[in-house]
Amino acid sequence: MDLRLLAPQRVNASIALPTSKSITNRALVIAALCGDEVQVLRPALCEDSAVLVDALNSGHDIINVGAAGTAMRFLCAFFATREGRELTLDGNNRMRQRPIGILVDALRKMGADITYLRDEGYPPLRIKGAKLQGTALEMDGGVSSQFISAVMMILPAIGGGSIRLIGDIVSEPYIHLTTSVMQQMGAQVAIEGGIITVKSGFDGNDCLVEADWSAAAPWYALAALLPQSSLRLDGLTFDSIQGDALLVELGERLGIASRFDAQGVALDTSGFIDCCCSSFADMIGTPDLALSWAVLLCLLERSFRMTGVRTLRFKESDRVEALRKELLKLGYVLKIESEDAISWYGERVDISGSPVIDTHDDHRLAMAFAPAAVRFPGLVIRHAEVVGKSYPNYWRHLEQCGFTLTELA
Repeated sequence: MDLRLLAPQRVNASIALPTSKSITNRALVIAALCGDEVQVLRPALCEDSAVLVDALNSGHDIINVGAAGTAMRFLCAFFATREGRELTLDGNNRMRQRPIGILVDALRKMGADITYLRDEGYPPLRIKGAKLQGTALEMDGGVSSQFISAVMMILPAIGGGSIRLIGDIVSEPYIHLTTSVMQQMGAQVAIEGGIITVKSGFDGNDCLVEADWSAAAPWYALAALLPQSSLRLDGLTFDSIQGDALLVELGERLGIASRFDAQGVALDTSGFIDCCCSSFADMIGTPDLALSWAVLLCLLERSFRMTGVRTLRFKESDRVEALRKELLKLGYVLKIESEDAISWYGERVDISGSPVIDTHDDHRLAMAFAPAAVRFPGLVIRHAEVVGKSYPNYWRHLEQCGFTLTELA
């Protein structure tokens, strides 16, 4: 499905954001480890979480998670604990390019029986469930926090254990998110001095899922691009356990105030700063915000340097390269400084016609570029259905805000 977008001149809307995919997927795995009596309340209703539910309930000996990276990592650890169960865990072609060796190595040290069926260090995997033994592990924190979270969640079910994090830690707020969800569901988890200690057993508490701060990023961008608007985001809380609540701080840098009440947050743009000052942002802890914020800063003509982007290479797409290609279609020349830094200092090239944005099978790219229709009327988003991975109602919510969406043949 390809969509042509025409943006309104201002927005007056309240958006009911989806609940958090990140919290939902952690809670689903923990609930499966605890047993049928534990419930996940208000789970995210998106493709990624549906893939995880189907896999956890499946009795098949081949499970394909498609593009669901969280499901791949979490299920690898989960099925390694299922004694007597043997299966193949696979994904789409892009998933077969996303490394998983650090997680497999850690699980093998606990007694897991996991074999690579194609390339060493990558899916597909043959997993034979075994009796694992919690131990004192060391794990590299510089590749993916999901590897660490996957191990953390199974530790209460196998007698507890500890993880010493070595090297730089990327996406650290997601490790704390895992800790919070585990604690909410009755696990004893402590982090001190780079060591995560998990005791044996869950109490088996239910989990109530928050609204998704990651899904708020394009709405903060829209508020910045249409500062005379009135925009509310229902369900978000000031005391969220999600690292992407960093949006409050990022918004403040642009003069967007987040006014919280019992229903959610209102974005107050009365103090919006319309200037060309440069910006710096370190996204090492919040990579899901990087695309929306980079696109926004270009659209606002604000030069920027952004670090902490190296993990973006290994997402649903190579997000760094995809971002560069698609921004160029809007006339912005993004510089890739290193594996961990990108920048834009105002360099432009001429373009003609309405840009056509390729989503690279990546939901974050689709959502990040949609607000660009404010500056580029008639912008086309190709394969727009990819938003179903995390935010199925995204396009409907844009229409609610006054966008005109036309499906192209």
